[in-house]
Amino acid sequence: MILVSSCLLGNKVKYNGEANDNPLLKRYGRYMTAICPETLGGLPIPRPAAEIQSGDGHDVLAGKAEVKNAMGAVVTEEFRGGAEKVLEFVQKHRIQVAILKANSPSCGNKMIYDGHFCGKKIEGQGVTAALLMQNGVQVYSENDLDEDTLQRLIAMYKEE
Repeated sequence: MILVSSCLLGNKVKYNGEANDNPLLKRYGRYMTAICPETLGGLPIPRPAAEIQSGDGHDVLAGKAEVKNAMGAVVTEEFRGGAEKVLEFVQKHRIQVAILKANSPSCGNKMIYDGHFCGKKIEGQGVTAALLMQNGVQVYSENDLDEDTLQRLIAMYKEE
């Protein structure tokens, strides 16, 4: 089984109440389990956009950075709580691969927004991506995949 960000499979869980439909992932959705860390953490749909302040997901997990929304409210605990619930699910089902939404403060695996709500990206991981990586899960984004790579991942893990 492969874990995938729910928004990538067309579920309207994105902060603005929309989805991030990914046709390739939707075509192979039967091999995936969809999850949204932010809603698992108790955040509503829609909700103000959020960004990690002064760091990335690893810093949030270490207590060195926080997550704030565009209104200035601290939502760190919701992001941490959602990430922890995702990790519990992953461990319970022995999931080894996740495909998460690029650039997200929860799910970004290589880049995230810089914390100033200006559209600028920095290197780093979102809170959930960081926690999964720290626990041995291979984390990809939709930008890392082509059909051959996705088929290879499915073949490796569909028996589990």
